[in-house]
Amino acid sequence: MLQQLFSPSVLHVLDLIGIFVFAISGALLAVRKNFDVFGIAVLAEVTALGGGLFRDLVIGAVPPAAFTDLGYFLTPLIATVLVFFLHPHVERIQAAVNVFDAAGLGLFCVVGTTKAYDFGLGLTASACLGLATAVGGGVLRDVLANEVPSLLRWDRDLYAVPAIVGATMVALCIRYDALNPVTSSSAAVTAFVLRLLAMRYHWRAPRAWHRRSTVREEE
Repeated sequence: MLQQLFSPSVLHVLDLIGIFVFAISGALLAVRKNFDVFGIAVLAEVTALGGGLFRDLVIGAVPPAAFTDLGYFLTPLIATVLVFFLHPHVERIQAAVNVFDAAGLGLFCVVGTTKAYDFGLGLTASACLGLATAVGGGVLRDVLANEVPSLLRWDRDLYAVPAIVGATMVALCIRYDALNPVTSSSAAVTAFVLRLLAMRYHWRAPRAWHRRSTVREEE
């Protein structure tokens, strides 16, 4: 569907940019966990490609794009080399990395939703796979690094919610036959901006009331 709205070359470049930034975040976590170079590469690949790989397997798009396009495989390796040799410098521009990560989140939730719909899934299922495309790699990254996935933790800024909003916007546009370059871009930008605002103002999802009460008593 997006191929009808944007040229394939533009979509491919945007895909690679999103993959590269997600790979950077995976590689940085691997360095902080004292992984060796192979571990850094694995975490970079999983973070960058995990969400899209899961989506393609669910919808039956086999072999997955991650295995048919060499650029998808090589881009995380480039990120691995960059972080391996220059991670102190990359850490200094973490704010910029976060901005691009938010952009990748917005892009992937739109791409994931439209691709799932193209393969015959309903709107709700398509939106769910759009969410999985955007956050799946990060979940796998955290699990492999022996951490509770960030999107499940209350003490982390909203991550899944912006992707849910973006994917839902795309699904609604499809439902009302209003998906075009403007509306699809608007959905991606909305997810992007929400993620930036969540990081800026530390927006978090609510916890259960009794849990907050328990924490106060312990403090």
